Amino acid sequence: MAAVPRAVTGGPGRPVPRTHAGRLVLLAILALAISLQAEARRVISIIPATTEMLFAMGAGDRVIAIGSYDRYPPEAQSLPRVGALIDPNVEQILRMRPDLVVLYDTQTELKRRLERANIPYYSYVHKGLADVTDTIRTLGMRVGVEAANALASRIEQQLADIRRRTAAQPHPKTLLVIGREPGSLRNIDASGGDGFLHDMLVTAGGTDVVADIHRQSVMMTTEMVLARAPEVIVELHYTNDGNSDRDLAAWNRLSAVPAVRNHRVVAVPGDEFVPGPRVAQAVELLAGAIHSGLK
Repeated sequence: MAAVPRAVTGGPGRPVPRTHAGRLVLLAILALAISLQAEARRVISIIPATTEMLFAMGAGDRVIAIGSYDRYPPEAQSLPRVGALIDPNVEQILRMRPDLVVLYDTQTELKRRLERANIPYYSYVHKGLADVTDTIRTLGMRVGVEAANALASRIEQQLADIRRRTAAQPHPKTLLVIGREPGSLRNIDASGGDGFLHDMLVTAGGTDVVADIHRQSVMMTTEMVLARAPEVIVELHYTNDGNSDRDLAAWNRLSAVPAVRNHRVVAVPGDEFVPGPRVAQAVELLAGAIHSGLK
């Protein structure tokens, strides 16, 4: 079975080194192992983030199918779709005879079927912001595209620049809202103290108001929002339909919250907020929202 070693993707038993030096050592070991494998030329990616990565590193011509929820880049949209996390079309995937399938590490049954068919796969696990560039590098090695290293380094430099520019700014208590019922404050889904979005918020120069809740997302009540008293509320709107600002009026009923009282409730529209190669642009948007147009 030619899958990426579990240590790379954060599998059980062999944790990914969290220091920069540790990741570099692990990547060097992986590069040696991958050099013994043939480069992938027919790739199926059912994960939006990895599909973006493959196209951004210049391997888009090798992608033969994508997932149901892949929306970017535009040039990928004409490709066949083969399902997603809970509904992969296994028979279609097998018929297409890929030499690499990029899948979620939790897709145990799909991995089992691919192993029986002797089809290699790449197990994707995403946790924090640093995992984005690690994944770009390891996936680039798997498909044999050296430009992946330059892409990852460029993203890291862009993120470092944002950290530098926000370091001297105030770090307001910020609530990052992923979703809620339109026109109401019911079912407020917020970024928790772990994961990709939390790391983006901190990189953008905000203090996560729920940093102590160690989950990737938190369902919040209005009582929780009042108790946490965020100074900035940022809502992510993954579609730019022109309704973002109008929907923010729902927050006016919480006038005791500093963010509402001081008119610091901001909608950020766009689809950049995925753990792919556009993360630096997404963090830039977030920094501008938190710091009122940071330059």
